[in-house]
Amino acid sequence: MSELKKVAILGRPNVGKSSLYNRLARQRDAIVSDVSGTTRDVKKRIVTISENREFMLLDTGGIDYSDMLFEKVAAFSLRAAEEADIVLYMVDGKQLPDESDKKLFYRLQKLGKPIALLVNKIDNDKEYETRFFDFYEFGAEAIFPLSVSHNRYFNDFYAWLEKHIPPKEEKPALVLEEDDFVDPFAEEAPITTAEEERTIKVAIIGRVNTGKSSLLNALVGEERSVVSEKDGTTIDPIDETIEHEGFEITFVDTAGIRRRGKIEGIEKYALMRTEAMLERADIALLVIDAAEGITELDERIAGLIDKYKLGALIVANKWDIRGEKSYEETVEAIRDSFKFLHYAPLITVSAKSGMRVHKILDHIVAIYRRYTQRIPTSTLNEVVQAAIRRHHVPSHHGAVVKIKFATQYATKPPRIALVVNRPEFLHFSYKRYLANFIREQFDFEGVPLQIVARKRGEREEESET
Repeated sequence: MSELKKVAILGRPNVGKSSLYNRLARQRDAIVSDVSGTTRDVKKRIVTISENREFMLLDTGGIDYSDMLFEKVAAFSLRAAEEADIVLYMVDGKQLPDESDKKLFYRLQKLGKPIALLVNKIDNDKEYETRFFDFYEFGAEAIFPLSVSHNRYFNDFYAWLEKHIPPKEEKPALVLEEDDFVDPFAEEAPITTAEEERTIKVAIIGRVNTGKSSLLNALVGEERSVVSEKDGTTIDPIDETIEHEGFEITFVDTAGIRRRGKIEGIEKYALMRTEAMLERADIALLVIDAAEGITELDERIAGLIDKYKLGALIVANKWDIRGEKSYEETVEAIRDSFKFLHYAPLITVSAKSGMRVHKILDHIVAIYRRYTQRIPTSTLNEVVQAAIRRHHVPSHHGAVVKIKFATQYATKPPRIALVVNRPEFLHFSYKRYLANFIREQFDFEGVPLQIVARKRGEREEESET
């Protein structure tokens, strides 16, 4: 399969790059705001046009040199242009042509790649006649008026883009022989195993300035995310994919979370976007600042992992500057604060120096194997019966409670159903006992385990144990 073409959108702040990105991606993925500098990292998404033409779309931060943070953003944007196959340079059509825009456009032209000048905010025919033609002085071979907000004048731009995006290669039709069909209700029907699920989605979460972006850069081996001493540098969640031990691991660096009273402006969108990413994640890396210690906000953020039932790894960052506390004291404080993440392993690292960062990848793969683990029904029932023999199910005011059968009905996370004659009387403490007993027999480190009690044929609310 040929590699996808990369198309980068560049321009100064607040010209509509993220709006175009969302329009092409056909979803509201990038945060759009009137605040200059909302996009700070490079976002990526595979986009399809004309049904059979795919490309990788890159949304970059606005190019601005007004302070050190924006200078870093500009450097990332220009690097994205160098890596791209096609460059789209966007300008604000409601403003007069700007000399700094011309200089940037000429600089990008020297890359020798197909480049189009997109004049945005041409919202009606009058503006088309009076404003758009002013931008011909750029000398661009490909220049197109657009109104992204009103979805106007796109046809010529799409036609130009299609010339540079090859059609997808058609896959040969899959022909099944009679022996390839499997009865899904047969006793020995194959099940999907962790080895067959090779894509892992990992969310990097934590409060502001704990080093999440530095950790992402260290994990992927390049400066992928803007790192700054300024709190709240990351706004949009950004992602990067690497391969490790045959798995495709996609990291998402989410925005740092503040105390609710401190969330201002576009950061409220960032918090909503972070939770949306957690809904789709498999594993969360909870990054804490080992130098500062655990705060109440750290505990609240850890609660999001519990809320979305994710596999978890606690990452104590800045270990090299933690101060005089011993390893044992620090671990005890973390464990005491995160009792509901008792199943999560802990690793101490320094994203800045790279200390032990590489071990995180091994942890992720191991946790994911457990997250997708499926216990054979016969084996699970043997373990449950052994647990019952060791500690009988308590009765409820004289009513006998019997566990008749156990089966794992889902993975990601593992969910176990207990068929019980009186499920409403099975005490949560006994379910917790069973979960701990099952954990002793099977390796579920880093993974939440859910136990459901129900009558045969009924489905009830799940409970975390």
